[in-house]
Amino acid sequence: MRNTSRRSASPRRSVRTRATAVGALSAVAALLAVAVQAGPASADDPRTAAAKAPVQKLGKVDPGALAVKLSPAQRAELIRTANATKAATAKDLGLGGKEKLVVRDVTKDRDGTVHTRYERTYAGLPVLGGDLVVDTAKSGRTEGVTKAAKAQLKGIDMSAEVTAAAAKKQALSAAKAEGSKKTDTDRAPRKVVWLAKGEPVLAYETVVGGLQHDGTPNELHVVTDAATGKKLFQWQGIENGTGNTQYSGQVTLGTAQSGSNYTLTDTGRGGHKTYNLNHGTSGTGTLFSGADDVWGNGSPSNLETAGADAHYGAALTWDYYKNVHGRSGIRGDGVGAYSRVHYGNNYVNAFWDDGCFCMTYGDGSGNSKPLTSIDVAAHEMTHGVTSATGNMTYSGESGGLNEATSDIFAAAVEFNANNATDKGDYLVGEKIDINSNGTPLRYMDKPSKDGGSKDSWYSGIGNIDVHYSSGVANHFYYLLSEGSGQKVINGVSYDSPTSDGLPVTGIGRDKASLIWYKALTTKFTSTTNYAAARTGTLAAAGELYGTTSTEYKAVAHAWAAVNVGARPGGEEPGGTSFENTADVAIPDNGAAVTSPVTVTGRTGNAPSTLKVGVDIVHTWRGDLQVDLVAPDGSIYPLKATSSSDSADNVKETYTVNASSEVANGTWKLKVQDKAAQDTGYINSWKVTFP
Repeated sequence: MRNTSRRSASPRRSVRTRATAVGALSAVAALLAVAVQAGPASADDPRTAAAKAPVQKLGKVDPGALAVKLSPAQRAELIRTANATKAATAKDLGLGGKEKLVVRDVTKDRDGTVHTRYERTYAGLPVLGGDLVVDTAKSGRTEGVTKAAKAQLKGIDMSAEVTAAAAKKQALSAAKAEGSKKTDTDRAPRKVVWLAKGEPVLAYETVVGGLQHDGTPNELHVVTDAATGKKLFQWQGIENGTGNTQYSGQVTLGTAQSGSNYTLTDTGRGGHKTYNLNHGTSGTGTLFSGADDVWGNGSPSNLETAGADAHYGAALTWDYYKNVHGRSGIRGDGVGAYSRVHYGNNYVNAFWDDGCFCMTYGDGSGNSKPLTSIDVAAHEMTHGVTSATGNMTYSGESGGLNEATSDIFAAAVEFNANNATDKGDYLVGEKIDINSNGTPLRYMDKPSKDGGSKDSWYSGIGNIDVHYSSGVANHFYYLLSEGSGQKVINGVSYDSPTSDGLPVTGIGRDKASLIWYKALTTKFTSTTNYAAARTGTLAAAGELYGTTSTEYKAVAHAWAAVNVGARPGGEEPGGTSFENTADVAIPDNGAAVTSPVTVTGRTGNAPSTLKVGVDIVHTWRGDLQVDLVAPDGSIYPLKATSSSDSADNVKETYTVNASSEVANGTWKLKVQDKAAQDTGYINSWKVTFP
C-alpha cells in the first residue's frame, strides 16, 4: 500500500546560473515547471506559505463574473454537454455545412455564464486560426462570440497542386536554416485550411523534429500553400526562456511512500512526478526515490537538489492557479504534469512540452546551475495553461503576448508564494545571473533595461523575437499593478516610464492578475495581437468591475501608456499641459522655425521630469533637429539629425530635466531641416507638468 507523506529538502545555498532565451511556439514551452506536496500542511508546506501570503485584494469585483472552481468531474460534464450540443451551436453561429466544431476547453462563471472554446474543421480538415470562444448565459442564450479570424470559410479551392513531399522539403530547409540538428519530420505533412492570416486557403502543415541549435527539442511547424508552394507561416512548438536557480531554503515536498521507500510523487496535486534524466535528452529517466525522505543538500552536485527545487516550484504554481483562479491543474482536469531535471550537458534553458505534458530543466553552464527556480517553474507551467486556453501562436505579436503571459504569472506566483528567501518581484530570472553581473534576464517596470525588450508598441514589433516583443505586455501589467514612477517593493527599486509621459495609477497586482487571467481564458485566441489584447482585457475588466469603474479606466490608461490605444475619453491623469496646435511649416534644408507655448499659473521652477510631446509631420525625420528652448533662451536638445533615421514623422514624448528653469514664461519648440528633398510641418506640441 502506498501512503502519502511529506519529505523535507535540506537547506540550499544560493547558486548563480547563466541561461539563454530561445524563441518557439505552441506545443512546448521553455523554462519549465514543478509540483507540490500532499498530506497535512506543515509550517514549510507551500499551502501554508500561501495561507500566510497577503489576502487577495480584488476590490468591489462582481462576484458573478468570477470563475467557478470546477472539479475535474464538473469540467468533464460541461465538455460532454458542449459536445452534445456542438452541432446546434454551429447552426446558431451560422457556420457553413462543411464546418464542424471541436470542443477544446470550458470554463464557467459564478453567474452561470459558460465560456466554451472550440476549434473548427472544414470538410474534415483542421482549420488553423479557426478557433473561437462562445459565451453562453445561464438561460442558454448566446451572449457573445470571439473569433480568431473574421474571414468566412467559403470559396476554398480544395485541389492541391503541390505535393506533400514538396511541402516536407520546404519545412526541412526552414529548420536547417535556423540551425536545427538531427532534423527530420515527426510525421507526414497534413492537409489543413489556413485561416490565421486573411482569406482561407488549402495548405500543408509540416512538423519538423530533431534538435534546435542549442540542444532544445525541435518542433517547427511550417505551413505551405497547397496551390502555390509558398511558405505561408512558421512557428516553433517549443517555447523557450530562462529562470531562477533555487533560493527557496528548506521546504516540504509532497512524496509517496511504498514500504520503506519514498518517491517524488505528489499525490495531492494530480500525481505530479519528478524524474532524473541524468544528462539524457529523451524519455523520462528515473523517478527520484530514496529511503530517508530527505531530498538534496542544497548543492548542485547532489542530483536530488534540482529535483527538490523543481518539485517545490511546481507545487507553488499548482496551488496558485487552484487557490486564486479555481483552476485544477494546467488543463483544468486535475491531472498533474511531470518534471524532468538534469537534461543534457551544460544545457542553459528549461522548457514545457505539451506533447509529453511535462517540464524539463537543464543544469546550466558547467552543469552546476540548474534552472529550477520558482519563477522558472511558473513561467513554464503557464505556457501549458496558455496552450490549453488562449493558445496565442508563438510568433509575431501573439507570440509576444504568449511569452508575456508566462512572465506575468511567474511574477504572480512568486509574490503569492511568499517565500522568505525568494521574495516576489517584477524581475525575470533575477537569481540566475545570466549576464554575469548580477542583473536579471528581464525587467517588467522598464523592459528596455535588458538591452533588447521594448517598453511600448510600434508597428514593427511583431517582427522581433517574442522574448523582446513581450516587453509591451509585461510593462502594461506592471503599470496596471503598481503604476508609473519610482517605488520600492520588497526591497527592489523600480522606476516605470510611460510612452506618452503621463502618469498611471496602479490598481494592485491581484486585480491586474485576475483581469489578465479572465482575458486569457475567455477572450484571447490564437491570433490575438496587442490591439485585441487591449480589447480583451477591457472586456474582462468590464465584466469584473463594470465599464465605469476605476479598474476599467486603469486598464485603458495602462495600455495607452505603452502606446496601445488612447487614454480613455482623452483624459490625461495628473499634470497640467500647455499646447500649441497651430501648424508651422518647416523649410526644406532651411532656417530653423519655432512654435511658442506660454506657461502661466505655475510657481517656482519647472520639474526635473518635464514632458515635451512633439507631433511633427515630415517625409524624412532623419533630416530634423528638434530642440526645446526655455524662456531664458537655454536650449535642451530633444532629437538630433541622423542618416539612419529613415522613418516618417516625429511623434514622441521626451522627458527633460528643466529644474533650473523658471516654469512661467514662453517655451518654444525649435525645429530645423538640415538636408534637402523633404518637407513637413510642426503639427502640434505641448509641455506637461506632472
